[in-house]
Amino acid sequence: MTVEEFNKTVDLYADNLYRFILKNIKDSEKARDIVQDTYEKLWLKVSEVESTNAKSYMFTSAYRTMIDKIRREKKQGDMSEANMYSLSSNRQYSDLKEILDEALTKLPEVQRTVLLLRDYEGYNYAEIGEIAGLTESQVKVYIFRARGFLKNYIGAMENVI
Repeated sequence: MTVEEFNKTVDLYADNLYRFILKNIKDSEKARDIVQDTYEKLWLKVSEVESTNAKSYMFTSAYRTMIDKIRREKKQGDMSEANMYSLSSNRQYSDLKEILDEALTKLPEVQRTVLLLRDYEGYNYAEIGEIAGLTESQVKVYIFRARGFLKNYIGAMENVI
């Protein structure tokens, strides 16, 4: 990959990559860091990665970096988050986007990731499998389960009212 192809890749995919990571971790600063790390990794391997494979390489690298960061934070724990959950209250009204975002946070990481890659980013099953390190049939199962959970969660009247 040449420098021009690298710059073109940054222009084409930076927003999609940021949006994908942000939907998963809900923290804009961490999402920016992960995207920056991803482009740094791509730059270090610029001679090894072909421009046709750059998008897949970036999403795979970003996904793995995000998972590593999430695992590190789970081990360390965050006291401010624990206090936020204890102080939360039930809301009487919520629009559908808020309900969907809340439902997405309740999904297991792998289900949320494959669902976002499929429905938000438009990847096919094979590409998602390559990015997440899963087989195509595993991807289909996770997406089916995630959609079933979302259907049941949003369909429950107490979540909508």
